[in-house]
Amino acid sequence: MPAFKRTAPDGDAIWRSRGYLPHFDTPDLVQHIVFRLADSHPVKISEDIARSRHDDHAIAFDAVLDAGHGRRDLARPEIGSLVQTALISFDGARYRLGAWCVMPNHVHVLEVMKPGYGLERIVHSWKSYTAKEANRVLGRVGRFWAPEYFDPFMRDDEHLAGTAAYFEGNPVKAGLCESVGDWQFSSAWRGWGGRDARGPEIHL
Repeated sequence: MPAFKRTAPDGDAIWRSRGYLPHFDTPDLVQHIVFRLADSHPVKISEDIARSRHDDHAIAFDAVLDAGHGRRDLARPEIGSLVQTALISFDGARYRLGAWCVMPNHVHVLEVMKPGYGLERIVHSWKSYTAKEANRVLGRVGRFWAPEYFDPFMRDDEHLAGTAAYFEGNPVKAGLCESVGDWQFSSAWRGWGGRDARGPEIHL
């Protein structure tokens, strides 16, 4: 199996960029989507990451997110539930969800797009709807989400399983709960059938 799938089935590469990070956009590709609140990251580090996709920057990006900077609005049950519901709503119709975790200041999603639904369109729909509704609940106006997202794709089933285990374990590492099955804004929550025991439900 090649290390990365960089071309669509017809052989044409589909890279998207709006002046920030490049995104690979094609159906039938398992991708790890990460998007975050607007105030979750120090500006200097965000600017450095935006200029480079080097692994060290990705590690630094994750470490700063995991530190829990900013307002942490997603930790509020009504907001965390709003975001999780948005992710689940079109599962099976526009994409297939494999695993997800809504952290206090950022969101992880493993998904496979279906033909006819581009990644940028999907992420925009999640962020646009939830931003409007969250600001209404919070009695606020202004930017809710940061303008960009990360979307690395999975190399193989081992990479896929390891990624899901990593982010489903984040609430425990952050001290939000005692076990992965206790965090209700995650695919590992016991209410979803113990996904922490079975692993993600999509495969390469």
